[in-house]
Amino acid sequence: MKRSILVAASLLLLAATGARAQKVNKDALLQKIEKSDSDSSDAKKGAKASTWISRGKAYLEAATEPTKALYVGMEEMMVPLTLGMQPNSVEEVTIAGNPFKALNYNYVTIYLRNGKVVAWKEVQTVAPGLVEEAIASYRKASELDPKLESKVREGLTSISNYCSQLGSVSFDIAEYGRAADAFSLAFEAQSVPAYGKPDLSVLYNAGLVATIDGTNNPASYARGQEYLTKALEMGYTDEGGDIYYYLFHDYYGQKEQNPENVLKAKAVLLEGIAKFPRNEKILEGLMSLYTAEEGVGDPADLITLIDEAIAREPQNSDLWFGRARIFIALKSYDEAIEALTKVVELNPDAFDSNFYLGYFITVKGDNFNTEMSSKSYNSYEESNADLKKRNEIYAQAVPYLEKANKLNPADLNTVELLKQISFTLRDDPEFEEKYVIYNKMYKDMQGQE
Repeated sequence: MKRSILVAASLLLLAATGARAQKVNKDALLQKIEKSDSDSSDAKKGAKASTWISRGKAYLEAATEPTKALYVGMEEMMVPLTLGMQPNSVEEVTIAGNPFKALNYNYVTIYLRNGKVVAWKEVQTVAPGLVEEAIASYRKASELDPKLESKVREGLTSISNYCSQLGSVSFDIAEYGRAADAFSLAFEAQSVPAYGKPDLSVLYNAGLVATIDGTNNPASYARGQEYLTKALEMGYTDEGGDIYYYLFHDYYGQKEQNPENVLKAKAVLLEGIAKFPRNEKILEGLMSLYTAEEGVGDPADLITLIDEAIAREPQNSDLWFGRARIFIALKSYDEAIEALTKVVELNPDAFDSNFYLGYFITVKGDNFNTEMSSKSYNSYEESNADLKKRNEIYAQAVPYLEKANKLNPADLNTVELLKQISFTLRDDPEFEEKYVIYNKMYKDMQGQE
């Protein structure tokens, strides 16, 4: 106990001592930069790669000094010890609906949640353009002496790591413009040949956050377009093909500047849906574009597009799934069910194929039930005939949902649908028994008595 008290007391003493000294020595950092600039301007020294490496280090040190010791997950009590001073002020803030505790310092605001650092924002820099100059210095060094490539790569890697981390923490506090700047600089550092093969996902991240920033800052759409287009040209696509959806937003967000961007937005989506027919975002983008803009096309044209692809690859279940999604968007459920039936035929043991087929057969039953509710019947026989037809539709969904349940017993949505259908059809002894089973299963999964 005594040792714990002494440790706590020593920490407080260190914090109190640090409060009198700001760790960022701006003058010393600027002096290093001034010297490195002088050396690189000298005819003899400027011809040496080592001079430019030193210049890169000086600029990088100045860029990273205010935040170099911070990391996500740092305990709050360690922050003043790390920065060498207590915060100038502390406040509770809400960013994008999320509460944070903000510690305000001269060079940085640090955001905490549950007593730990989750992000930070640089509010002041030692000088402008530090990272850009560091990258330029290392590029110059690599051009002067390829033999020093390993040292150049080391510096470029440090720049990339710093900028990537800055991009991530900026994103977490909805500073999307800052995040785009940081990720783009990280990729710029990686694009120097001495670095090696660049990580295209970093460029994608720059485009993604620039696109998000475009919602409140439309000028960012052009940046998003630039980064995402470049990523595609260099051979990058994310696993699901969302890059096409975000690039669509970049073009569409610039339609006021150039109406031709609407057609470019359409072209991007069509390219994306051809490559990623299961991507719901791309499909939703197409449907919204076709319905919101005159002259773009008829949503039914998408069926022709997907059918041409199916003709080339009739065994491609993703294409059949995409066909189903288009009919679902058009509320043509019979055609959607037909396409999903083909998907199940091609992939009988896929959970999503069985679930969606069962789900949309259920939707068809729900729609028929709605029609029945608004219909005036002239006889019991007529009403009973429709009721029987409705029940037959619901019953058709059960085998697929039961298969989905076997493939993924933990999926609550499947069990809930089976419970609801069984309850609706409970006059049949078979479904009365199923209702008991699925109702109990549903309650168990919900943790109910």
